[in-house]
Amino acid sequence: MASLKEVRNRIVSVQSTQQITKAMKMVAAAKLRRAQDNILRMRPYAQRLNSILSNLTSLAGDDDMVSEYGVQRDVNRVLIIAITSDRGLAGAFNSNIFKGVNQLIAERYATQAAAGNITVMAIGKRAHDYFSKRGPVLGEYTHVFSQLSFDTVRVAAEQAMEGFRNGQFDQVVVVYNEFKNVATQIVRSEQLLPLVPTEAPAEAVATSNIDYIFEPSKEEIVQTLIPQSLKIQLYKAVLESNASEHGARMTAMDKATENAGELLKSLKLTYNRTRQAAITTEILEIVGGAEALASSR
Repeated sequence: MASLKEVRNRIVSVQSTQQITKAMKMVAAAKLRRAQDNILRMRPYAQRLNSILSNLTSLAGDDDMVSEYGVQRDVNRVLIIAITSDRGLAGAFNSNIFKGVNQLIAERYATQAAAGNITVMAIGKRAHDYFSKRGPVLGEYTHVFSQLSFDTVRVAAEQAMEGFRNGQFDQVVVVYNEFKNVATQIVRSEQLLPLVPTEAPAEAVATSNIDYIFEPSKEEIVQTLIPQSLKIQLYKAVLESNASEHGARMTAMDKATENAGELLKSLKLTYNRTRQAAITTEILEIVGGAEALASSR
């Protein structure tokens, strides 16, 4: 059985840890509110931009709207954009992305992986540390979340787009955690490039007979919207991951605080039992000593 001093030291240590986890939970909750507001504002914009793009492209009817980002090639070289956090202590948030990427490679890109044609762009320090030990990593985006903005993500998107344009990659896929609520994050893998053909939206079908006037040309409008839409799509994924990170960390720290409380109860019970045993031993020693003195007289 541990001594009273050892148990006291453990109690003090657990209490200090509990205070830290409580503070981290509060910090994560404050950051989550801002991150959640950002993603809730971004989702309608991204959806509307994709709707406009789908509406315009569905009205083309010919090959006049073909984009360099929509070229379908044999998939030999693949770029996977893995989005994690810069820090840990967020439960299974980062490990789920690692598992998701590995599962994606095993199920869809096993041939390319065997040929060494899988490249990872790691957004987030945890992803960079993990994937840089296992193969080539494109770019270095290890502190995106410290100054999260569209401009910082735009650089990563442009690098991936350029790699697709010049034939360095035949397909670009994004793997990230989608924010559902504080306790739930869903691992998503979405094809960024080449552009996935979409069905014509309902408003486009309903207005397909309307003669639109485009200024400038329809082709020029779409060619401007497509790069912007791709950058917004990646930025949205990063915002989803950012909100998911804070939600996961808040949940993890809340659970850690509860576990610390349960451990404190157990340690205090052990402390009281140890203390009672020590007192009982002292009493027995005193009584034994008194009896020994009485018998010696």
